[in-house]
Amino acid sequence: MNFEPSVTLYLIVATVVVSLLAWQNPRWLQAMIHHPPSVQRGEYWRLVTHGFIHADGTHLAFNMITLFFFGMAMERVLVPAIGMGGFVLFYLAAIVLASLPSHLSHLRDPGYRSLGASGAVSAVLFAYILLQPWSLLFVFFIPVPAIVFAAVYIGYSLYAQRQNRDNINHSAHLWGGAWGVGFMLLLEPALLGRFFQELLSPLGG
Repeated sequence: MNFEPSVTLYLIVATVVVSLLAWQNPRWLQAMIHHPPSVQRGEYWRLVTHGFIHADGTHLAFNMITLFFFGMAMERVLVPAIGMGGFVLFYLAAIVLASLPSHLSHLRDPGYRSLGASGAVSAVLFAYILLQPWSLLFVFFIPVPAIVFAAVYIGYSLYAQRQNRDNINHSAHLWGGAWGVGFMLLLEPALLGRFFQELLSPLGG
């Protein structure tokens, strides 16, 4: 039996290992977390490394379970078109681009920090929703149409961002999702028309 390496699994393993190590060594976590004033001082790696560390086990598990299911699905679509390296660049670019709006608005805020792969995971998730808006996602074992989940997800992200009670950059969910959709449309502009056709069809059929 031939084993085909999965870039999604590599990303998950890397994220889990780095998160676990960072929890054991808070100095590493502080060196990798997104901190706009530090980036302005030349610590540019933070724009990427913050996507490989997480606030706690629940935060990590939610992101990695979501990435597993939708990353594997999008990998089958994107790798034949852009290669494994292209898929990794798509994911890493999502980490950076999803955090840029909050980065620019907190350049002089020494107290602002954020972490997590949510922006990149959202890019993968929303790219999938563009392709399959009426497919069923199982949220806590409850079947929910992907497009309904997207609407609730956006609403929750807006609410959570206003609360600002943790180091999770909830606005990155929205910008990451926008990058995922935009990237897919750059590859295949006809997807937009197909998406609206699917959306207006009864239950996608």
